[in-house]
Amino acid sequence: MNSPNQSLAIQSAADILSAEASVPTPSADCKSAALSPKSPIICFGQQPCGFFPKRFLFAKILTARRLQKEIGGEIVFFYHDSDHDPRETRTLLRHRKTNEPALLNFACENKIQRKFSPLSLKKIAADWQSKTALQLPNYLGQPLIDVFQKVSAVNVAEFCLEMYRQLGLLEGIRVVRSSDVALRRAACDIAEFFVDVPHAGETVRARFAGDSFKLHEGGTQFINLPLTPFTKEQISPTRDSRLRWMQSVLSCTHYIAGAGEQAYLRKEDAPEIKYIARDTIERSDEAYIG
Repeated sequence: MNSPNQSLAIQSAADILSAEASVPTPSADCKSAALSPKSPIICFGQQPCGFFPKRFLFAKILTARRLQKEIGGEIVFFYHDSDHDPRETRTLLRHRKTNEPALLNFACENKIQRKFSPLSLKKIAADWQSKTALQLPNYLGQPLIDVFQKVSAVNVAEFCLEMYRQLGLLEGIRVVRSSDVALRRAACDIAEFFVDVPHAGETVRARFAGDSFKLHEGGTQFINLPLTPFTKEQISPTRDSRLRWMQSVLSCTHYIAGAGEQAYLRKEDAPEIKYIARDTIERSDEAYIG
C-alpha cells in the first residue's frame, strides 16, 4: 500500500551492502525477487532475545551452519531490532546451586522508552550493567561474567548484538538490521506497518491505523496519537508483513524458521524460499550459556 504520507522513493539495495556481498534491487510492489543468486543465501531472523541469547537462537545458528556445510552460500542474520516489546529481551538463567529459574532484563532510562521505543532506541540505565554484574555469580561462571562486563553499548539492541559477537556466535555471519534506514529505504511498500514517531520526548514505535497511530498499552487499551507525515525511513513491518519486507531486500534462498514462526509465516508471500525448521533444542526459552 502506498500511503499518501509515505515516501515512495526506493533506492538501490546496494546502499545497504558491505563490500563482501550484493543484494538485488527490490521491486516497489513488494513482489519477492525472482532472480537466481549465484550461491545460496541462508537466512534466519530474530529480535534481540536477551543479553545472553535464548537457546532457540543458538539452535537457529547451528541449523544455518549445518545447512551451509551441505550447500555452501552465505548466512545472513536478519536482526529485527525495530521491535519494541521489552519482553523479547528477558533473560532466563538458573541458579547454580538450587537450579531455580530467574528472569533478568534490561533497565531503561524511563518508562516510555521501556514500553514503546524500538529496541534499537531503548537506552540502558547507567547503573544497570554494574548492578546486574553483581547478581550474575549466582548463575554464571567468571568467564561469562567477564564477557558481560566487557560489553559497552548505549542501547538494548547494541548490547545484545555485541554480546552475541563476544560469545563467538556470529563469526562469518552477515548481520542485517531492521532499524537500518538504508534497508528501510530499499525495502518494498507494505500495507501493515509500524512507524517511529515522537511521543512524550521519546521516539516510539506506533502502529499505523489509517487515520492515526496507536500504542498498545496492554489488553484492549491503546493510546491514540495524531497522524503526522512520515517516510519509509521510519517504517518497520508487523509480524505478518515482516517476511515479504525482509525478502524484498535480502532475496534469501533458504529461511530457518523457529517453531513459533512456522505457525504464522505467510509463505505465500515468498514462495521461492525453501523453509527449513530449526533444529530442536531443550529448554529453548532459557539463555544459552555454553
